[in-house]
Amino acid sequence: MRFGIFFLALIVAGCSATNHVSVIASSDTVVSYSEKEGYQDRFVNLYSDIKTYPVTCQEDCYPAHIDILCDSLMQDCQYQGDNPQVTLDTGFHIKWLGHASFIIQTATKQNILIDPVFGQFDWPINWGFKITEGFYRNIPDEPDDVVMQATDAVLYSHVHYDHFNKSDIETIGNTPTYFVPLGVAKQFDQNNYRINEMAWYAKKVIGETTIHFVPAHHFSSRTIVPFLYEDNNAALWGGWVLETQGKTLFFAGDTGYSPHFKSIAERFGNIDVCLLPIASYFSENDPKWYREVHTTPEDTLTAAKDLGCRVVVPWGYGNRSWRMGDKTSHSALFRLLHMNDKLNNDIPLYLLNEDEEVMF
Repeated sequence: MRFGIFFLALIVAGCSATNHVSVIASSDTVVSYSEKEGYQDRFVNLYSDIKTYPVTCQEDCYPAHIDILCDSLMQDCQYQGDNPQVTLDTGFHIKWLGHASFIIQTATKQNILIDPVFGQFDWPINWGFKITEGFYRNIPDEPDDVVMQATDAVLYSHVHYDHFNKSDIETIGNTPTYFVPLGVAKQFDQNNYRINEMAWYAKKVIGETTIHFVPAHHFSSRTIVPFLYEDNNAALWGGWVLETQGKTLFFAGDTGYSPHFKSIAERFGNIDVCLLPIASYFSENDPKWYREVHTTPEDTLTAAKDLGCRVVVPWGYGNRSWRMGDKTSHSALFRLLHMNDKLNNDIPLYLLNEDEEVMF
């Protein structure tokens, strides 16, 4: 019996394939650590003392809009309006799968998945979320085999369950190269994955595209066992800049508003295409904290100016979101259009429904 168990263990060990992890952190990159005793190995935001914001909607923030058609009040909606004509000659082809998930193709035909989550949350959080009366979203269509096989790189902004799903990594497989923040590679099963763990402002070239990891103002956590274990801020978080033939696309990741947007613009100049979040900021019980780690629509418009965006594609709202920190599936979009008019914003907004795509 003991021999049988030992033999089975050898078989299992022989079938596992060790991942190949490269850590990209140097004197040219940036990280910021906690100064709290016993937590000096935990990451913190670059700008931690955010007390005020340039503009905040105070009342009547969600007026009806003729271009949004809904099944009920701000719920289960489709944007029906005309998008602006934007010609930037960047070659970036963008498809929004829903929530924070995108498929990007560059001008030089690199195919990149950003924060791909095709189902609900990983188990057991999906189960716990349901029994605590959380909202189950509409599930996106998983990309077909042709898209999967053509994927060169997969980028994750952080390890929160709505952005990082282990079961989807198994589906995507080990053919693409994975790009993750510092501390995230340990979340992968051993299956011969090629993983780049990156500090802020680290970069790596794939094909003719340079992939840069940049700061966000957020936090990180994946596992909590009360009184026994927690991993708060043990892994980094951030956004991504894709640079191809002198053109740039920025995916902000989950983030609150902070000076990091201006810092990114100082490094890269005006950003051609900005994929910016507008949702998950609403809370009756703790509005200050939600505002710190998620942009309101008006924060997003301010960030777009800081970044010098030539076009903004917003995300985070929609029928494929979990409505965490939102009034309804599309409340953030109503507020965005309202504040866009109120602030006389002159940066084009290009609004997608899930599964829609655009090339700039």
